[in-house]
Amino acid sequence: MSVLSASRRTEGGSRALVIGAGVSGLTTALCLRRRGLAVTVVADKLSPDIVSAVAGALWEWPPAVCGHHQDTISLKRSKEWCMVSYRAFTELSGDPATGVRLRPAVSYFRRPVAEVPRELAKMRELSHLPGFRHDAALITENRLGEGAKAVDAYTHLAPVIDTEAYMDWLLARVLTAGATLVQGMIDSGLVTHEQDLLRRYDADVIVNCAGLGAMFLSPDASMYPLRGALFHVRNDDRMFPRITTAHLMAHDDAHPGQNMVFVVPRNDTTLVLGGLVEEGEWSIDLAYRHEPVRAMVRRCSEFLPMLRDAIPLPDPVRVGVRPARKGNVRLETEFGTRIVHNYGHGGSGFTLSWGCAEEAAELAARIA
Repeated sequence: MSVLSASRRTEGGSRALVIGAGVSGLTTALCLRRRGLAVTVVADKLSPDIVSAVAGALWEWPPAVCGHHQDTISLKRSKEWCMVSYRAFTELSGDPATGVRLRPAVSYFRRPVAEVPRELAKMRELSHLPGFRHDAALITENRLGEGAKAVDAYTHLAPVIDTEAYMDWLLARVLTAGATLVQGMIDSGLVTHEQDLLRRYDADVIVNCAGLGAMFLSPDASMYPLRGALFHVRNDDRMFPRITTAHLMAHDDAHPGQNMVFVVPRNDTTLVLGGLVEEGEWSIDLAYRHEPVRAMVRRCSEFLPMLRDAIPLPDPVRVGVRPARKGNVRLETEFGTRIVHNYGHGGSGFTLSWGCAEEAAELAARIA
């Protein structure tokens, strides 16, 4: 184990143990420190070796374009959490060091939105956001190809997060706030070993932000891996007009196979192309020779023909395994324990991060 920074228990104060240093764990740790709790974060991996560092990281109104998490009750909570995050990211977008920017995001559809009740309801819920506009003319304005088969579209401003910059910024904020970061592994059942963990880390409460690791710590049979991949290309005026708008087409359950499109400007020089949704796949050892990755890139080029001239960046394929969960996020206190769970965010870790962290920190503070 290595301790990267240390904090001390304040006189009469409470202490929290946070498991996991992804976007959920670090945001929760920061929210706990803001409530005055001393915090120790324990994680076996840190950015850039975690799924948060390779995420698409575009704020999306639930359900996300990958098409998972359709449960009505859990979606209501997710919408509340994501608006907390929207406000937080909007504020952070004023500081270039965070890697957060507000950009236009356009969602395209193969059928008129008015003919799809779920999409119509989602669009109406988004209509209050800055920059909202429902207009099929967005298809020609953004020069989509015939292969896109889009007939309708709407746009709004959305936070886009440069994940590597943001995770570095977030970790620095957590450490500056006085938290302790211990690089190590907790691989025992939390309920069974609760008292041992509380004693070992001098903690009053445990917050489980372990992502896919939660399926072993809880254990939780409803957790499952949802592999995704992105392809990084150059985004500059030497190849095509710099793309500053995010372009999305949601996964269409009516047509089997991979059909989601995700084109997002990560920063001033990088464009990410996606997306891949492979349930039950754990391996991150993918390369461009992997046919689903090649098909993903072809799909994006057919969707936006200017991408045919795009130049891949070095090591362009970035793969991560989303911590998906049937029924969506688990955010609750384990009955009869001092354990709070905050995991199962699937592909919406950044979108839900601040809302979930605030609620998890509030639950933890109540029992600490």
